[in-house]
Amino acid sequence: MTVKKMKVLGLSGEYRRTSKSGMLIARALALAEEQGADIMFWDLAEKPLPLVGEDGCWNHPNVQEFQNLLLETDAFLVASPEYHGTMSGVMKNTFDWMYDKHVGGKVFGLMSTLGGVTNSNTLNHMRITLRWLHAWPVPEQLAVGYVKEAFNEQGLLNDEGLQLRLNALVRSVLEASEKLR
Repeated sequence: MTVKKMKVLGLSGEYRRTSKSGMLIARALALAEEQGADIMFWDLAEKPLPLVGEDGCWNHPNVQEFQNLLLETDAFLVASPEYHGTMSGVMKNTFDWMYDKHVGGKVFGLMSTLGGVTNSNTLNHMRITLRWLHAWPVPEQLAVGYVKEAFNEQGLLNDEGLQLRLNALVRSVLEASEKLR
């Protein structure tokens, strides 16, 4: 029997790969790749998703490609900045293009970035959204506060405790996804 290599998709609630949420996804994907997963990052700067409900949005080529990729993906690592106590509009719009048929029964790892002290608002709101889609967010989650100081020049987390929590989150996503496959 041939075992299919796990495919993990990274999604950021910001447009730039170099944003803090993008950097957090990059670190998480690197860890998943080290553990044998095939990884991909959906770059909204290169392939933006139109706002749900815009004229012509339902047949937009980026939407079609995105939804086909969702079908092929086994697990997801997502990070959103927290704006006004919740996920970014960019993250919400990305989730709005997902349906149960794309992500139902699939595993998600949730992360957030904050300019100040950490809290779980964004993580909780993402978790609620994903439950409506019948997805499985793992219990481990990561909120990175004071994000402007959180990364070094190499894009690594400065705080060892945060790095350990990120390692545990990625491991949990991969293990849960393997059990559900």
